[in-house]
Order: sequence, then C-alpha cells, then structure tokens
Amino acid sequence: MNRRVVAAGIALVIGMSATACGGDDSNDGGGGSATDGKGKTLTVWIMEGTNPDAKPFFKEAAAAFKKKTGADIKVEYQQWATAQKKFTTAIEGGPKQVPDVAEVGTTWVPQFADADALVDVTDKVKASGLSNDLVEGLKDAGTLDGKQYGMPWYAGVRSVLYRKDIFAKYHLKAPTTWKELQAAAVTLKQKEPSMVSFPVAGGAEMFATTFIWGAGGELATESGGKWKSAINSPKAVEGIQFYTDLAKKDKVSPAKVNTWTEKEVGDAWKKGEVSMSISGNWTPKAFTDANPDLKGKLAAVPVPGPTGGMSKAFLGGSYLSTFKGKNQALSWEFVKMLTTGEFAAKWAAQTNYFPGQNSELKKVAAAKDPLVEPFAKQMLEAGATVPKTKAYGEIQASQVVTKMIQSILNNKATVQQAADKAAGEMDAIFAKSE
Repeated sequence: MNRRVVAAGIALVIGMSATACGGDDSNDGGGGSATDGKGKTLTVWIMEGTNPDAKPFFKEAAAAFKKKTGADIKVEYQQWATAQKKFTTAIEGGPKQVPDVAEVGTTWVPQFADADALVDVTDKVKASGLSNDLVEGLKDAGTLDGKQYGMPWYAGVRSVLYRKDIFAKYHLKAPTTWKELQAAAVTLKQKEPSMVSFPVAGGAEMFATTFIWGAGGELATESGGKWKSAINSPKAVEGIQFYTDLAKKDKVSPAKVNTWTEKEVGDAWKKGEVSMSISGNWTPKAFTDANPDLKGKLAAVPVPGPTGGMSKAFLGGSYLSTFKGKNQALSWEFVKMLTTGEFAAKWAAQTNYFPGQNSELKKVAAAKDPLVEPFAKQMLEAGATVPKTKAYGEIQASQVVTKMIQSILNNKATVQQAADKAAGEMDAIFAKSE
C-alpha cells in the first residue's frame, strides 16, 4: 500500500543482499519440482511497520516452509520511505539484484510490471483455485492487461470513524448521506467547539479522493492505452466542492487542518481532539492503545454516498510478488503459503489489516465486531484504487491532489480553477510517460 494504506495506514533499512543461491527452478526443471527447495534460500523483502513485531511471524513461516520444501527463507526488512527507489535500483541492476519475493505496494505494481520485473502468476492462481476468492478491488489493483502480478496479501480501507459517546450525547445518528454527514459535523462544531468535528485534511490525498469517487467522478480515465485526467470533470468537481465547503463554508475544520496529513489527523484522534473523520480500518486499535480513555467510545460506518449507499474509498494494501530471477516456482509456493489459509489469517490478526481473500474477509465480517464490520463492508462493496499506470506514482509524488485541495482551502483558487490546474499537471505527467 502504498498506504501512507492502508496505509494505509502502511512500511527499506537493511542493505541489499546477494541474490538467492541455488539453481533456477522457474520451469520446475533442473532435477526438482516447485516444492523441492533443498539447499536453496529465498531472499524476501518485507516492509517494516505493518506488523509491530514481524520477526516471530516470519520465524514460524520460515520453519513451516523449510519443513514443506527444504528451502530456507532470508527476510530483509525494508522501510516504506525508501522502498520504491531501492526496488527501482535493483530492477535496473537485473535479475541478480532483485529479491526472489517481495512485498509490493499496490500502487507500485504497474511500475514494476511495466519494467518487466514481476512474474505473471495468472495461470498459477487459476490452477490453485484462488481466482474467485480474491477481493475484487485488491485483485484488480495488481492485474494489468489481464495479467496478475502477485497475490494480494493484506489491505486497508477507509470509512468514517466517530465518537459514539459524543454522538449519543447530542442524539446524533451515524450519517447515511452527505447531507447527514454535513449536519452532524455542523452540530458537533457547535456543541463541542474545542474539538475538530470533521477534519478536511489538505495533506490527506485519500480523504479527498473518496468524495471525488462518491460524487461519481474519476481521477483519470483510459482510452486506447492513453490516460487523461478527469479530476476537473463536473462530477469530480462536485465531490471536491462538497469536501472543501465543509471547511470553507461550514467551518467544521479549522485552518490549522488545511495542511494536515493522515498522520496528523491520527495524532489528534489520540489526543481526544476529533469527533468524526475519514479513517482507516487499522486506526481504532492504534488510537485506543495510545489513549485508553477512548476504549468503548469509537464506532465506524461506511463512507456514505451523496444520497445513500456508499461512496467508494481507496483500497490500498500490499501484494506478495515474485520477481523475475532465480527460484520462481519455489517463490510462488512461499507466496501462496503466506497469502492463504493459516498464515494469511495470522498476519491479518496481528496487523489489524484485512486479508486479501473473500473467504477470510467474510470470517472477519461475521465476527460482528462493530469496529471491524463497517470497514469490511466498505472493502467488499465499495473499495477502489487509483489509476493503474506507472505515471500515477509520479502524480502522487508531485502531490497534485493535495496541492489542489490546499489551494482551495487557502483561497488561492476556486474549486474549478484548482481542478483545472491539477488536470493540466496530471496530463503533462501522463504524456511524458507514454
């Protein structure tokens, strides 16, 4: 994910190691099957931060894989902040520089696949009977031109988190439309003026994106293999207008929030300073762990649509992908083990993120945890992803969406003017990447 998902809340420090040893089993040849890994070692890159303590998990997984295949696992923990650059450098260095298996944020998959670095596992997924059990939005994020480049591992999605004790105090109900969300935020502003009733966070790209999608807009559209921005279309502008008006007209979000990122919104939650906000499924536990006084006081609901239903929300997360190099078939066995069944469920439980399989996600939803079920519903029924093109990574790095929102909040441009400027910047990046 790139989550800054899921994660987004979601997290490269140890240096690059030598490639995995052993013969090439990419075609199940050379004297062994895909599960014959005796004498071989898989190098695996995993992002730090998703699991507070991932080492026990991977010690257990490595032991299970060793028992099953005879192969060893060498895990190198990486940092989200420098991961993309490190992957790019490794890919440019060729097969001997890339890991065998790596955690790859969903928004990176198009870039790495375009560089011909990832193994197409479409047929392997089908042969394993997994195709129909993958969360559609997450599966879609890692599929380009009908080819799937890895397995969904875990995911996060955003919904509306609110203080149910404060809502009860003023006889408010969880919002089911945009008008109800606006009305609740205005009431909370009036009744609890010391709190931020609904942060319109100018530095949180995926907050704004939710309202663009909710209004029926898109960030960009593809035609004939070419991408064009749609962020200044009437529907997209409608969503941006509603979101920014909450701060500019309704005053439910003070000026200090204009530059806040999701992290700063989270910090305010932990201090008990927020009544309601867009928030990720991984945050309630983090908030209550940091501030035990919040325990029992939080509730969640899917992001409402303008007149009902649900607005789409960014579904981010991570894939486990096999890189083109040595040990491809053996690597697939490790990917499959971690992304299905026992180990997928354990990882999800330890990280508070969601598994990538419908069957496992439905088990989570069936538990009827009021702080989990709404997010699971959002993910299953209204999860969305950003445009699947390597250019969108540069658009995010250039902060096109957040600069647009901040220019509106700071009265430097009207919504249409800011959206038109953002569309121009996006189209220039799209054209450069063609």
